[in-house]
Amino acid sequence: MDFTYDVIVIGAGHAGNEAASAAANMGSRTLLITMDMNKIGQMSCNPAVGGIAKGQIVREIDALGGQMGIVTDRSAIQFRMLNRSKGPAMWSPRSQSDRHEFIQQWIKTLLHTDNLFIWQDTVKELVIENGAVTGLKSALGIHFHAKTVVLTAGTFLSGLLHIGKSQIVGGRISEPASFGITEQLKSLGFTTDRMKTGTPCRIDARSIDFSKMTEQKGETDFHKFSFLEESQRELKQMSCWITNTNETTHDELRNGLVDSPLYNGQIQSIGPRYCPSIETKIITFADKISHQLFLEPEGVDSQEYYLNGFSSSLPLQVQIAAIHTIQGLENAQLFRPGYAIEYDFFDPTQLKHTLETKRIKNLFFAGQVNGTTGYEEAGGQGLIAGINAHINCHGGDEFTLARNEAYIGVLIDDLVTKGVDEPYRMFTSRAEYRLLLRQDDADMRLTEKGNTIGLVKANRMEQLLSKREEQTRLRNFVETQSVKPAQINDFLVSKDSSELKHGCKLSDLVLRPQLSIFELAEAVPELQQKLDEIKSRKEEIVEATEVLLKYEGYIERERLIAEKLQRLDHIKLTGKIDYNSVHSISTEARQKLTKIAPETIGQASRIPGISPSDVNILLVMMGR
Repeated sequence: MDFTYDVIVIGAGHAGNEAASAAANMGSRTLLITMDMNKIGQMSCNPAVGGIAKGQIVREIDALGGQMGIVTDRSAIQFRMLNRSKGPAMWSPRSQSDRHEFIQQWIKTLLHTDNLFIWQDTVKELVIENGAVTGLKSALGIHFHAKTVVLTAGTFLSGLLHIGKSQIVGGRISEPASFGITEQLKSLGFTTDRMKTGTPCRIDARSIDFSKMTEQKGETDFHKFSFLEESQRELKQMSCWITNTNETTHDELRNGLVDSPLYNGQIQSIGPRYCPSIETKIITFADKISHQLFLEPEGVDSQEYYLNGFSSSLPLQVQIAAIHTIQGLENAQLFRPGYAIEYDFFDPTQLKHTLETKRIKNLFFAGQVNGTTGYEEAGGQGLIAGINAHINCHGGDEFTLARNEAYIGVLIDDLVTKGVDEPYRMFTSRAEYRLLLRQDDADMRLTEKGNTIGLVKANRMEQLLSKREEQTRLRNFVETQSVKPAQINDFLVSKDSSELKHGCKLSDLVLRPQLSIFELAEAVPELQQKLDEIKSRKEEIVEATEVLLKYEGYIERERLIAEKLQRLDHIKLTGKIDYNSVHSISTEARQKLTKIAPETIGQASRIPGISPSDVNILLVMMGR
């Protein structure tokens, strides 16, 4: 057996799987090392993918040739498009997955990927020579050689679980933690700290009274995650259920706070502000008499339900007593309690935009080791790290995404430029150019980029070109086809839309908020004929065309602003200025510029504490 590889990926979670499959599909001899081959792609927390802004990231991963969207579609048991009441920049896909099937789909995907090998083991030490990683040593005593290494260890680095006063060493419940790598990297000068996340209990469906809850069904229209036509939802679709905490619940929780690891000093690390535990909620929002909870199914053949909104590290008996006060859960039987977990992460400002570390060449970090949380954020990082690990092995220009090109670009730029002071989660509000980063056009934005670097295969590129051609043809027709008042007015009245006094183009009617292309086709036979000519992905093509027509002015204005600001990202800074010698900028600016070493003026301008006047001085020094 040959223990020499181009790329070695440590950890088979959401970041590791994307990194390994990307590197292998681009042609690198790749090894994926995992503690347990039966837990590849494990959904450690809730059995769902996507959500606000997160769904856009998964669409981008798919558009670039990644796997998360395909795996999610094939394991989906409920799909919903969130934020439909808002504009298309806010639409976000979300899917419940069958937890077991999600793992099986990932295993099947990886085992059928050329150039990709899997090894079950634990990594104890990286091999560093002359400032570059050259391999690693495992718990089984094997010395693996590699040109590049991608670290995606998730919560396993020095992981410690908390349930009340009980502390259990582990990366997930019933799974061992990993030791050695953090200590080694600290000795090499890396900055590290601890973060905390948590998960709720799992409940036996046979003990739940669903009749006391509100059913939340999924959607059955054309939307899904992957842009590939052949990627479809295949499993039985299931409902989620909504219930609420109450004042009695909160009383039970308050009585147990004395034994809460979060409030008795047992947990010292940084927790997520946006996804707080239930004990944090009752303190932070003390005036609220209830909090909404969602019961989410874990799978088609499972009796396990995830209690979303009730993350907790309180003692087991406190969790049970509080849950039994909730409507529908009065007799709930638990499969296991909720718990908190503390783990090591590395300050992401120690990374380049490629996710290669600045200190050690050919070593990449991706996922929760960078201070993020969420499967989607991890997958996006893993994809970029895997792509650039391959490029480091075989040559080529480094691959990065700008803030106006992808949410993945926003994510990585935020990490390497600003760092983190809590587990980082993507929100639409983090992106300046939301209208340019819609979920519906991720393929239009990114698939050609994926094709250029060799990750996107021929069939995906063919489907993109076909979609673009059909979309252009439909748009041209709508913008040139005229309609007369006599032909359309009765229809307009039926839709509570004002009548025409003169003829107009179909596109003028599409701009009306209460009208859609499909509805107009009912009254305009020529439009219906044009739609009938679209043989595949009709709904997707029509929706994308409609969005472009209705929001064209806003989209164009945002594009012009983005292009103007992006010019600063073309002015390279790396290695050109000794910031400590520039006394015309503030002391804070000198310190932060020296620490982060921004690659461009644009990145420098986004560092917290760097003022516009500091940026102007840098521009003058660069002769601009």
